[in-house]
Amino acid sequence: MVWHDFAAKRRSTVRGVPQRRRTYGAVAVTLLFTAPLALLVTGSLREPGLPPVVAPPLLPDDPGLTAYQQAITHGDLVRAAANSMLVAAVGVPLSLLVASLAGFALARLPRLVTGTVIALSVLAMMVPATALLLPRFVLFRTLHLTDTLVPLVAPALIATSPLYPLIYYLAFRAIPADSYDLCRLADLTPMQTWRRMALPQVQPVTAGLAALTFVLTWSNLLDPMVYLYDRAAFTLPLALRALAAMDPHNQPVFLAGAVLTTLPTLLVLGIAQRRFLHSYAPEGAS
Repeated sequence: MVWHDFAAKRRSTVRGVPQRRRTYGAVAVTLLFTAPLALLVTGSLREPGLPPVVAPPLLPDDPGLTAYQQAITHGDLVRAAANSMLVAAVGVPLSLLVASLAGFALARLPRLVTGTVIALSVLAMMVPATALLLPRFVLFRTLHLTDTLVPLVAPALIATSPLYPLIYYLAFRAIPADSYDLCRLADLTPMQTWRRMALPQVQPVTAGLAALTFVLTWSNLLDPMVYLYDRAAFTLPLALRALAAMDPHNQPVFLAGAVLTTLPTLLVLGIAQRRFLHSYAPEGAS
């Protein structure tokens, strides 16, 4: 009895050491990414028009929200945020839908066909995105779609990136073959198998790709610079760039706009993280 108690205590101690190290590592990473955000927020609380400083103080002498009011008014951030939200609301679900269907099809195709498609996808990922800007611009201009939000949503029709279907492919391949056999015995069609059985089992993958796609879509600056000219169609990154060009020395206003632009991505990443923790938490854990 004494030996079992000693062994149990030793096992708990051994397990506790890596757990503490992981906790310390998580705290260190959190502080590493929180420090720039803290300086961003404190810098946005300074009075607009003050001379630029090398590093904003931890707490300004007279903090206020005047910079936020000017950023919203001068940068037209409300309209830009609506445009960005529209692009994300259409592009993210569409990209996940196409990627999940393509990944599911890869997981069910014969091995030879799957290998060929994967090789072509890897080759497609090696093509620089900037090399496609000119032909895409010519295509959208011929279709009279420039200066609209359509070119920003169009990449979702091909899953945004060849990487996304490959990630779904690996996730669907990890599902036990017995699950697919049961679906065939239940006389389910491939679409019903994808919707009822396969997709619910890869929810953590969907949550992670949704967060990644949202962040990339929300922070996309290159495509709006190429396709958008009318200020009414600007997305947030482009509006923020225009705001910085108005008065490069008015740091508080620009930092306030940067804070407002960053908040949605932090919210989405936080929701995705909670989804991951909930999906991989042991049963019975609260």
